[in-house]
Amino acid sequence: MELLIQDLAHDGRGIARAGQKAVFVSGALPGERVLAHVVKRHRQYDDAVADEILEASPDRIQPHCAHAQICSGCSLQHLSPQQQIEFKQKHLIDNLERIGKVSPQRLLPPLQRDIWGYRRKARLSVRHVEKKGKALVGFREANGRYVAELQHCPVLDERVGPLLGALSALVTNMDARASIPQIEVAAAERAVLVFRHLHPLSAGDRARLRQFGLDHGLDIVLQPAGNDSLVDLDGAAPAALSYAIDDTLSLQYLPLDFVQVNDSINRAMIVQALELLAVGPADRVLDLYCGLGNFTLPLARQAASVFGVEGDAGLIERARANASRCGIANIDYAVADLSLDHSGAAWAQGDYSRMLLDPPRAGAEAVFDYLPGSAVERLVYVSCHPGTLARDTAMLVQRKGFDLIAAGVMDMFPHTAHVESMALFVRR
Repeated sequence: MELLIQDLAHDGRGIARAGQKAVFVSGALPGERVLAHVVKRHRQYDDAVADEILEASPDRIQPHCAHAQICSGCSLQHLSPQQQIEFKQKHLIDNLERIGKVSPQRLLPPLQRDIWGYRRKARLSVRHVEKKGKALVGFREANGRYVAELQHCPVLDERVGPLLGALSALVTNMDARASIPQIEVAAAERAVLVFRHLHPLSAGDRARLRQFGLDHGLDIVLQPAGNDSLVDLDGAAPAALSYAIDDTLSLQYLPLDFVQVNDSINRAMIVQALELLAVGPADRVLDLYCGLGNFTLPLARQAASVFGVEGDAGLIERARANASRCGIANIDYAVADLSLDHSGAAWAQGDYSRMLLDPPRAGAEAVFDYLPGSAVERLVYVSCHPGTLARDTAMLVQRKGFDLIAAGVMDMFPHTAHVESMALFVRR
């Protein structure tokens, strides 16, 4: 069918109308006229793919990666970087106005840094395909059913991105080729590949992995079971990685620990959060979903004290070690599942003047039954999902007595439709 694309959906697909139905068209941009075919029909909308661009948008560019059409890792490489940011900012504001019923008093300038080679964390799918006689290593295809056949990836850390074809050949030649479902990438001062394997590896496979690591300057780590089962090729616990928050602070972590994907954006994000919170030497700060201490440590250098709360006990253990190693003593931590009610906990009843939230996609709705306390004057919310940020914004503004002063996006995942954002709330 021939379609006129009217807008972009939240996942980066073009939106058109065919009679009474909306049609979501992969690979199409607003203002374009395209020929497309339907790949899946629904009662109220259809999913389609653009086959030919009849009239192109002036914002369309040639994708940098040859695999952009088939790989789901990037959905917006055909849109100019500046327009990608404008799309994300519009999506954030639309959500705040539609769901939260509020607009920020001012927009924060979008944070943009590295757009290639930025991914220091990634989970690569692995699948041995008998009909092709080889293993595929990479991200899923756009339809999600198969692993895309990739040779390289320009958004992965440059020590790993060019090696997808070599990784495919490595796994193809392994005895365990059919029992390796994924390879985790963790890149910091060293680049680490974590091979998940469902069955014990042969001596030959261990030798192949060791040689691959030596040839390409990579650390190889094995994951035979859960996240706490990691061992190196000699059976020892893997060495910690380290990344810098700024010129004076660094955090140590294990290869499967959560860290922000984009190092350059993470640094800029921390600077912006501290500026918005305006922490002084008399302030007591509550940092929820604190992880390894990404915000906790730099906050503690400015505040009287900081209390960090996180649901993962391993992350809290390493957060405490990071604070001790950096010589920072005005931090306390607690392990708590923040999807549950902790109103009776001593830390929840503390008298804080500043609060920072960095929740997962589900947002921070559960904590607002008992937080923030009345002493909190400024609150910064770091969000990885504009819909849950908008929902939580409504609670803060309508029930908790805050104004939404500022909000803006951060390009944590360039060339994707993923929207990372930050918002500042100040008590009325």
